Amino acid sequence: MTHFTKYFSIGIINTLIHWIIFAIIISITHIPQAYANLMAFLVSVTFSFFANAKFTFKKKATSGKYTVFTSFMGMMSYLIGCFSDKLNIHPVITILTFSAISLILGFLYSKFVVFKGIE
Repeated sequence: MTHFTKYFSIGIINTLIHWIIFAIIISITHIPQAYANLMAFLVSVTFSFFANAKFTFKKKATSGKYTVFTSFMGMMSYLIGCFSDKLNIHPVITILTFSAISLILGFLYSKFVVFKGIE
């Protein structure tokens, strides 16, 4: 199985975690999408980081790598939420957009920055 296939498989579970938490936060609190997306992201990114470190890239998960990964992905999550709030985009479109962008950019960032040196 390729690195991208493994990353994608873990991403499916990660996406479900993110979407469920995002939907709960939006429906219960009615806070801006930027904050809801960031909070859902923080939970799902933790799962994603540790699962991908172990199963996809077979690298040690360190606090430094975790910080680098979550900082990049968190900034992207928050900015997409801000953009969606500013343009009054429906939450479903926001979460779909973030999921697509984070799959591609997250994989590239993980492979070439966070877990660089994989075969």
